[in-house]
Amino acid sequence: MTEYLTTPEGRRIAYNLTTGRAPYVVFCGGLKSDMEGTKALALEEWAKASGQGFLRFDYSGHGISDGDFEDGCIGDWFEDASAAIDLIDGQVVLVGSSMGGWVSLLLSRERADKVAGLVTIAGAPDFTEDGYWAGFSDDERDTIMTKGRIEIPNEYVEPYVITRRLIEDGRTRLILRSPLTFPFPARILQGSADDVVTQDVAERLFAHAQGDDIQLTVVKGADHRFSDPTCLALIEKSVCDILERIG
Repeated sequence: MTEYLTTPEGRRIAYNLTTGRAPYVVFCGGLKSDMEGTKALALEEWAKASGQGFLRFDYSGHGISDGDFEDGCIGDWFEDASAAIDLIDGQVVLVGSSMGGWVSLLLSRERADKVAGLVTIAGAPDFTEDGYWAGFSDDERDTIMTKGRIEIPNEYVEPYVITRRLIEDGRTRLILRSPLTFPFPARILQGSADDVVTQDVAERLFAHAQGDDIQLTVVKGADHRFSDPTCLALIEKSVCDILERIG
């Protein structure tokens, strides 16, 4: 059943909460994705079958949550996710897909007391700076700084509108420029055929993060969706592995 919460910042976001065993598993979706995606629903089905607590939600400006996508930024969506995990007593295991990987990493850093484990799926930390801004031409950079927005084609959905606010806020949320420690089990999942978030990003995250239980798994031929039966089974296996390790 879909419910709504109002964040401390006043944004109204939608969520679905499945009661079950702790620690709850929380799915953080990608940019312009929503909680009805294949991975979110597959994890929910697994959670219900296994009796595990599970939460999926829509960031503001995504899915059926209030707000306009173009008004949002990484900081807003991190705040939305932070409010969502506060629905749950105790620690959570985060599963972050694409941009949700960045959000999950921010939660792991800023809300470390709340996080018991982490799975990233084609995680995209710092993509506003290392992906968009680094890839813009001088003319595109001038357009976004003077007009405040630019449209970027995307093969999965309609063109993304990239705003100046998204770029500038992203610079205040970078993950890979300062020490990053995982005091919990972490699994980094990546497809070798992902042309949206390429394999080198996962390898950079793996090399950068410090911790006693970090694993990187690359699935040959998997694309950015990471949603075929083999990939979905690997996501579930990774979550189960973390749950077993934290007892």
